Amino acid sequence: MKAVAGSVSVAAFPPAAAAPAGIARRLRRHRSVALGGAILAAVVALACLAPVLGTVDPARIDPVVRNQRPGAQRLVRNADGAQTTRTYWMGTDSLGRDVYSRVVYGARVSLIVGVTVALVSAAVGLVIGVLAGYLRWLDGVVMRVMDGLMAIPAILLAIGLVSLSRAGLRTVILAIVIPEVPRVVRLVRAVVLSIREEPYVEAAVALGARTPALLARHVLPNTMAPLVVQATFVCASAILVEAILSFLGVGIPPETPTWGNIMAEGRALFRILPHNILFPGVFLAATVLAVNMLGDGLRDTLDPRLRRQI
Repeated sequence: MKAVAGSVSVAAFPPAAAAPAGIARRLRRHRSVALGGAILAAVVALACLAPVLGTVDPARIDPVVRNQRPGAQRLVRNADGAQTTRTYWMGTDSLGRDVYSRVVYGARVSLIVGVTVALVSAAVGLVIGVLAGYLRWLDGVVMRVMDGLMAIPAILLAIGLVSLSRAGLRTVILAIVIPEVPRVVRLVRAVVLSIREEPYVEAAVALGARTPALLARHVLPNTMAPLVVQATFVCASAILVEAILSFLGVGIPPETPTWGNIMAEGRALFRILPHNILFPGVFLAATVLAVNMLGDGLRDTLDPRLRRQI
């Protein structure tokens, strides 16, 4: 380690991450990232183009076409008096609503919940984890609170939080964020505890670097890679938890289509009309699988120990 005139050589500080061009090149070669990214991109496109791809209003009730099987058709009269054939590609539910349109619009809710929970949990967990890992006097208090939250099963804690307030999108997001934050905090804290003992951090402290500058320059950049990977897993978990809450009837209100409440409404006739659960279940499983594959690929790419295997 070389120090000249009160400054530390750049060589004393290892790079926080590989060059962006190198990371992008490895990501393109990774099969999990390619496949997971393609599936996730298709789901995102489906959600963004829901008003165009959806055939009818997802909340429209039509008792005439209740419990139709996939591929059923019906003659409808347009506003100008002309008759056209409407095809229900995924059938209809017990209220006559088009399952295909509800599944397409339900992708919006799942992605909004997953991405929002991942971003909020990562941001809050990063701040708390960095402070707990670097400030020794704060570590004990913070981690005991985090341990207490983690002692409660995430789904039970989410159900309890939702039941205390009016059901809605914001309530569901908050109820999922709170159980996820401790997991992010523990990860960030572990990384910070390791970084704090590195020679380049000790050198910066010896040269008089202030704590805010030290955290911003040397600690935070080295937490980004594991934090991004953890955020993808949080996103997948949030999508699943939202579907569970909606399936149990304590999540998003039934008038807003989500994959969870679509399956909940179809469970009564599952033996006769399994399509009400099959189609949203396939989309839910594919989305969660794609996010997890993307997270695995990011972990393999950003982890120096696994980088040579790619």
